[in-house]
Amino acid sequence: MIQSMIAILDLGSPENPRIAREIRSLGVYSEIHPHDISPEALKALPGVCGVILSGGENRIVDGKAIDVNPDIFRLGLPVLAVDHASPDHPMDLPHWDEDNADVLNAFLDSCGAKRNWNMENFIEDQVELLRQQIGSRKVLLALSGGVDSSVVAALLLKAVGSQLTCVHVNHGLLRKGEPEQVVNVFRREMGANLIYVDAIDRFLDKLAGVPDPEAKRKIIGAEFIRVFEEEARKLSGIELLAQGTIYPDIIESGTKTAKSVKAHHNVGGLPEDLQFELVEPLKMLFKDEVRACGKALGLPDDMVYRQPFPGPGLGVRCLGAITRDRLEIVRESDAILREEFRKNGLEGKVWQYFTAVPDFKSTGVRNHARCFEYPVILRAVNTVDAMTATVEQVPWPVLLHVTDRILKEVKGCNRVLYDLSPKPVATIEWE
Repeated sequence: MIQSMIAILDLGSPENPRIAREIRSLGVYSEIHPHDISPEALKALPGVCGVILSGGENRIVDGKAIDVNPDIFRLGLPVLAVDHASPDHPMDLPHWDEDNADVLNAFLDSCGAKRNWNMENFIEDQVELLRQQIGSRKVLLALSGGVDSSVVAALLLKAVGSQLTCVHVNHGLLRKGEPEQVVNVFRREMGANLIYVDAIDRFLDKLAGVPDPEAKRKIIGAEFIRVFEEEARKLSGIELLAQGTIYPDIIESGTKTAKSVKAHHNVGGLPEDLQFELVEPLKMLFKDEVRACGKALGLPDDMVYRQPFPGPGLGVRCLGAITRDRLEIVRESDAILREEFRKNGLEGKVWQYFTAVPDFKSTGVRNHARCFEYPVILRAVNTVDAMTATVEQVPWPVLLHVTDRILKEVKGCNRVLYDLSPKPVATIEWE
């Protein structure tokens, strides 16, 4: 089924993801495309029935104001300009609220857009597209056990079944108990072909002495690919690599009008000599849409609403150069935080919560003697699409109890701090 689609041309507005999500919430599919897309390429987009020109604070690139190809206006597609994006089509809508929803609804009606964007149709379309792309070939899935890769696994199992082989790599950067949980859920409950790879020493040796977070991401991403290549060589006919890439990964890795926030290991960290054809069925979905997709596929709630977890795992929560002692502090303190949030009814209320450990120590007192140990940083935020986030006001007694447990039960730390920074200016993760 070809969905109606609104193309948002990026003329420098940081609101682009929000506009796209707003349109999707009204039942019409939308995508963000570069401002310099050719009229021919725009017209060729499947189902395109309207265009939004979205300008903003990043419209000046290299000292010049960017603009669209004027032939775009000769395609016969309805055009809506946001924030004086085009002198010929000015409309100032700097903030998206209920009034803007009315404007968007009227624009969608003028485009003749079919309001058929929903997860059931998305799944139907993706299953067909996956079958077309994969054919009779075999596909290897990088299965972390997080929400994104779990939904990809469910989609692929529905589309090609036994042609899928899942590889779960334990790189030593997973949360406490996760490798065992992944094996149980996917191999035993879902019946997937699952290969478990213990690569803890391999990854930690590669990461030793590397403090830069972008370098860590790229090392982890490249090493993942190497592990998959090795596993694929043990099998026959593996030509495709599936990943749980989602839309915020692509957006945050940089566009023509916005600098990169951070390189995601599955976007900016892939090696140039990649030997696989990529399969990325979720790459145009926002995080809340991925969860809705998982629900529609029948995945259990404890999997669909599982805590978001970065691809590099605890590697970006063990700040600076990773050491095994600090990695264990992160793992153990994180387990305590998650346990206490679950006990206190915060598990479903708070979108993401975790601990991070920096690479410096502070003076403390333990057993009536001076100690020099690491601090543990607590982070708890709420968000809809991972593009912005607010800090959760965790009840003070809960914070005090978590602090008490961490200081008593986790060796090597003598302070617990709470991060009060929203996104922006901060990001959700520290690295």
